Amino acid sequence: MANIKSAEKRIGQTERDRERNRSQRSRMRRAVRELREAVSAGDLSQAQELLPDTLKLIDSTAKKKVIHRNAAARTKSRLSQAVAKLETS
Repeated sequence: MANIKSAEKRIGQTERDRERNRSQRSRMRRAVRELREAVSAGDLSQAQELLPDTLKLIDSTAKKKVIHRNAAARTKSRLSQAVAKLETS
């Protein structure tokens, strides 16, 4: 256990940051999952409707450094490709 005032404060800050990051990551993952489910179900209109909001959420999560920017770019690319493939078929 921390004996120094600054260490005690740091523990609290870390816990708050962890909870914030966790909720951001959950929101993003839920949005990605919903979009992937729409794509796998073949629901083009639903996928097109969800795509912009999902990409925006991924960007904001990366901007807050909850996920790495390359991971965000990779996820956005794969989702966009999946929706585009659904549009052509």
